[in-house]
Amino acid sequence: MKDALVILSGGQDSTTCLFWAINQGYKCSTITFDYNQLHNIEIQSAEKISKLAKVMDHELIDLGPLFHGDSPLTNKAKNLEVHDDIGKFKKGLQDTFVPARNLLFLSIAANRAYSKNISTLITGVCQEDFGGYPDCRREFIDSLEKSISLALDKRINILTPLMNLRKSQIVDLARKLPDPSWRALSYTHTSYDGQYPPSSNDHANLLRAKGFEEAGLPDPLILRAVNENLMELPKTKNYEIKS
Repeated sequence: MKDALVILSGGQDSTTCLFWAINQGYKCSTITFDYNQLHNIEIQSAEKISKLAKVMDHELIDLGPLFHGDSPLTNKAKNLEVHDDIGKFKKGLQDTFVPARNLLFLSIAANRAYSKNISTLITGVCQEDFGGYPDCRREFIDSLEKSISLALDKRINILTPLMNLRKSQIVDLARKLPDPSWRALSYTHTSYDGQYPPSSNDHANLLRAKGFEEAGLPDPLILRAVNENLMELPKTKNYEIKS
C-alpha cells in the first residue's frame, strides 16, 4: 500500500483530499498545525475527522505565535470583512491571507514525510477559488516541490487533487467518494470567525454555501446544525432535497 501524509486543516477541502487519498489506495497519516489562529475549532475538527477516517497517525504541531501580519485569522485587532454577496468582496488577495503559511506548512510536512519514509504529501490548495492567495497556485506548488526535493536530496511529491476544481466540483467529488467522506463534511469547519453553526457572511462561508448551492446538494454541516436545532434550514433550492 502507498503511504501519504495529508495536511489536514479540518476544513472542507483538506477533508475531501483525505478521503480522496484513501480511495486512491493510500495509507494516510495526517498533520495539523496550531499556528496561533484565533479559533481552535478547526483543530478539533481535524482530530474528529482523522478518527472518522481511522487514521492511526495524526500529529498536531504547535507553531506558537510564529506568523505576523494583518490577517484577521491571527490578529484580533483586525476586523473580518463580511458582505451579503460574495461578488462584493474585492478581487485579488483577500485580507485573510497569512503570509508564508503554506510555504511553512509544506516544509514542515516534508520534514515529517522524510522521517517517516513517506514520499507523497497531499494538500487541499485550489487556485480556482483561492481568494487571491499566491501560495495556492500551481506555480508555487511546482516550485516548492522542486525545492523540497533538492533540499532533501529525495523526491517528495506534492499532490493537489483540488487544484483546478471549482467549489461545486469539490462538493461533487466528496459526494461520490465512499463513506464516511460525506458524513465527515458535517464536522468540517470553514467559518473565519470560529462560529458553529456558521453565521457570518465572510468570504469562506459564502464561497462554501455557493459551492453546495451550485452543486445542488445540501451541506452536511448545515443539516447537522439544523438537526441540533441551532439554525433554520436555508431557503436555497439545494435544501429542498435531503440526502
